[in-house]
Amino acid sequence: MAADPSVIASAQAAIAVASTLMEEARQRGFGSRGKLPWLMVSLNDGEDPHFRKAEFNAVECPSQCDRPCERVCPAQAIVFHPPRDDYSQVVSSGVISESCYGCGRCLPVCPPQIIYTRSYVSTPGAIAPLVLATGVDAVEIHTQVGRTAEFKRLWLSIAPWIERLKLVAISCPDGDGLIEYLHSLYRLISPLKCPIIWQTDGRPMSGDIGDGTTLAAVKLGQKVLAAGLPGYVQLAGGTNSYTVAKLQAVGMLSQKSKVRSQNNDDSRIPNSEFISGVAYGSYARVLLSPILHQLEQMEVNPANERAIARLENVPELLWQAVELAYSLVSQLKSMELP
Repeated sequence: MAADPSVIASAQAAIAVASTLMEEARQRGFGSRGKLPWLMVSLNDGEDPHFRKAEFNAVECPSQCDRPCERVCPAQAIVFHPPRDDYSQVVSSGVISESCYGCGRCLPVCPPQIIYTRSYVSTPGAIAPLVLATGVDAVEIHTQVGRTAEFKRLWLSIAPWIERLKLVAISCPDGDGLIEYLHSLYRLISPLKCPIIWQTDGRPMSGDIGDGTTLAAVKLGQKVLAAGLPGYVQLAGGTNSYTVAKLQAVGMLSQKSKVRSQNNDDSRIPNSEFISGVAYGSYARVLLSPILHQLEQMEVNPANERAIARLENVPELLWQAVELAYSLVSQLKSMELP
């Protein structure tokens, strides 16, 4: 999740609610093992597609434009409201910042090319107190090949609190010199007393486009596995419902991962022959968005003030959402992967 105190507080509240539903989930056949998830915040050491928002001034849109940006947006974050009777311009239209997750699909399809993105970068000085004060369990750092200096600056800002974390993940897309770059990052952060995940960002934020996007994720996973880096390897970027089947087809999943102890400074390290996990981003978001959209339409305040129903108070939607989420995670959870 975003490294924002309000977002973290919301997630913590959600986990507290989820803990009260675990027994019912087990009775419904969702196989709960009684473990609550860890909270991980995402940080970035520079500009990154995961940390940007689309923006444009709807007044500049040509009246004859058929608005392909609105149709192509997977998050339904671009809206156009009809003009008021006494105005000729579109009112209150544009990008809903809270919904936009920066996939960038609107950029190339905009006929007048007036859509742009605004990036935001983590402020290192604000990260350490955040991790220390909010009970965050893990940190995911988004980086790119060639940003060693930027990564080091970010790492030094959180290093005093690393021992409080249960997990560190490093997410990086492919590029020239990728393996050498990842090895250099491992040398920089060693010794590390908690487990590390190398998240291979095959085709960022594209899992909902089609089954072909998972090929990029699997290909990059193969490349990083072959490098023998200490730690776990997790696929991301282009992952969807086809990913696990593809991993099985190419022999990249094991029924039970083997572990080995490398030295006193490292945590137990998995055998680098197999993928240890799959991260679902845009595909999971699109999968669940119809249910969340239904929830948003439910007005629960009799005074007609804007208020959204809570998912846990609408059982029919809650268990639909859980079933959809479980359809993804159960493919790996049932295999006893770490």
